[in-house]
Amino acid sequence: MSRGAMDLATLMFVSYRAMDERVIAAMRGAGYDVTVAQSRIAQRIADDGSRLTELADRAQVTKQTASLLVAALERQGLVERVPDPADGRARLIRLSGRGREAARHAAEVVQGVEREWVEHLGPELAGHLRTALVRLREVTDPFA
Repeated sequence: MSRGAMDLATLMFVSYRAMDERVIAAMRGAGYDVTVAQSRIAQRIADDGSRLTELADRAQVTKQTASLLVAALERQGLVERVPDPADGRARLIRLSGRGREAARHAAEVVQGVEREWVEHLGPELAGHLRTALVRLREVTDPFA
């Protein structure tokens, strides 16, 4: 690699961070006061709810950190804790109605940014990039 050239992971991170910043700014503009860390936890909540330990594992944070992030989302009315039908002693965290609205808004922002990227790269190169990243996920994502 030549001096000043970035490795693949850093190049992917730069784009990821740019997307994050756009989404968070749009969410705040729409009245959802979320942080990047809170959004990363919220993105990992399954449609039917997730246990706190699952969220911590998937977000690669401690259970204590996940608990703090979920509590902040709960205070904003974005998530709720409900009994786990499989284990009455356990609780599931799931998106509230407001949380689902926020997730839809975030998805619209992501789609808009992706459209900009496709316009910049062209459909063929963007398609190759998506194919390569999906394939790379096979060996990098333990939750795939």
